[in-house]
Amino acid sequence: MPAVFFEKKDEEKIMIPERLAALREKMRAYGVDAYLVPTADYHESEYVGTYFKARTYITGFTGSAGTAVITQDEACLWTDGRYFVQAAKELAGTGVTLMKMGQEGVPTVEEYLQANTKEGMTIGFDGRVVNEMLGETLEKTLPERFLSYRSDLIGEIWSDRPALSAEPVWILDSKYTGESAADRLAKVREKMKENGAEVHILTALDDIAWMLNIRGNDIPCNPVVLSYLILTETEGHLFIQEATLNDEVKQYLAGLGISIHPYDAVYDFAAGITGKTILLEKAKVNYTICQSVMGENTIVNVMNPASSLKALKTPVEMENIRKAHIKDGVAMVKFIHWLKKNVGKQEITELSAADKLYEFRSGQENFQGNSFDPIIAYGAHGAIVHYSATEETSIPLKPEGLVLMDTGGHYLEGTTDITRTVVLGPITQKEKKYFTAVLRGHLNLAAAKFRYGCTGLNLDALARGPLWAMGEDYNHGTGHGVGYLLNVHEGPQSFRWKNLVDRPAPVLEEGMITSDEPGYYAENEFGIRHENLVVCKKAEKTAYGQFMKFEPLTLVPFDLEGIDPEQMETGERTLLNQYHAFVYEKISPYLDEDEKGWLKEATQAI
Repeated sequence: MPAVFFEKKDEEKIMIPERLAALREKMRAYGVDAYLVPTADYHESEYVGTYFKARTYITGFTGSAGTAVITQDEACLWTDGRYFVQAAKELAGTGVTLMKMGQEGVPTVEEYLQANTKEGMTIGFDGRVVNEMLGETLEKTLPERFLSYRSDLIGEIWSDRPALSAEPVWILDSKYTGESAADRLAKVREKMKENGAEVHILTALDDIAWMLNIRGNDIPCNPVVLSYLILTETEGHLFIQEATLNDEVKQYLAGLGISIHPYDAVYDFAAGITGKTILLEKAKVNYTICQSVMGENTIVNVMNPASSLKALKTPVEMENIRKAHIKDGVAMVKFIHWLKKNVGKQEITELSAADKLYEFRSGQENFQGNSFDPIIAYGAHGAIVHYSATEETSIPLKPEGLVLMDTGGHYLEGTTDITRTVVLGPITQKEKKYFTAVLRGHLNLAAAKFRYGCTGLNLDALARGPLWAMGEDYNHGTGHGVGYLLNVHEGPQSFRWKNLVDRPAPVLEEGMITSDEPGYYAENEFGIRHENLVVCKKAEKTAYGQFMKFEPLTLVPFDLEGIDPEQMETGERTLLNQYHAFVYEKISPYLDEDEKGWLKEATQAI
């Protein structure tokens, strides 16, 4: 396989030093000594619309996670292990230094600023894209520095900045959710009361969309609506671009007691709140809003009630989600069958393969689009955890080696996320060895039975165990929550072995959907990841208490050609065989005879 190339066109890379020079000129004019540029939009979203891609604009790094710091002498970009390979290639020649988060000897953003600024210096950032928690951390770790948060310096130099998205808003019928927006508002207001709050400020887009049963398309692949919501015990104030609302939606919102205000009016409105107890989550509300309500009000900093409520899927949602996964399984099986049949016989590239999969998904009723940008990563590209093919990087698939395919779809019945590593032809013993080890970890986690009260911290080692036994690992979490026709990455639950101080692991509850996706990545060789979505359910109750288990939702076979059965324990082979029998039972009725015959072979017992 050829080496992985992420290099941009020369003219694009040349622009980064020019942009950095323009930013430094603005910094000097404003008296700013260091300028911080996070990934987020005004709502602390993980993925952002083109208007908000300031960090990409100023560094050239396109990944979904990262923070840049620019001084007069240096520009640095912090990102996590998912993006080390990608970031190194995208930053090459730009004058931006990669800071590998969590690696020995690499300072945090705060430590870097502490070491590279002095008392009396000014740290600048746009307070609308930095959350209050980070702002307070900067205040504590950088004493005697001045924080300037009122100016968007990137915006001042970004002459051709895209327009702010303003896509139409639509209503998600409660037949899909099992709960009306009125019911959800009542639940949240009850949580406000329990916390002694009179006002609740919400800026997280998925929380707002969930609460009001509305959807949009203001962030690609994330069906959310750019908005803020301020709730009182009796009123709701929605700050939104009015052009996105038709008469039906306006009437619907009015029926919920929701008043409409201009999108940017939230800052003046918040500043007018005085003498109230306000519930807000500092990690999700931007610094500018929080600073406007501090001092005159009592702040209750707890997780947004909507975040924990929406993680527990309703019985109606679960019924629909199972339907969505049958549809998605049919599309995936048809696609993998087509791919194996045609690779080497016609030209198939990473990009054209993604297009073909989209075509199969589009054939399913109520398909709404991709749940994230598809990852079709052949050969060495598979080692880049969040690889995204472009016209410059897309390569042909050959009848040899492995292709890693991490994709998902939105349906009115729910959201899917699946990774399959598919064998396209002869593979090495090394590839088979790690393919099997990763699969064993996946199966062991999926089959877990555990006491109620466990978190993802307790279970993550089940997925990593086979790799840890080999002295190997992967630099990403094992699993994340998934929304219902919302964000494909949804909290608060996860599978990860590290305890994140700012995001403590919650108890795994019945109705939580989480991905199970261990992986292995050999740089410049190959990548392997196996991912299903699982839902947490009650198992038996004994003298020791309530036990819990997982039900698989994803219905697509794992490639038997990549497995070395000799590496697997008898129980592990049984788990795989049981899963494959279940896949065949659920998916085969929707296939033609040729596809059904292939699936029968692909799910045979080993």
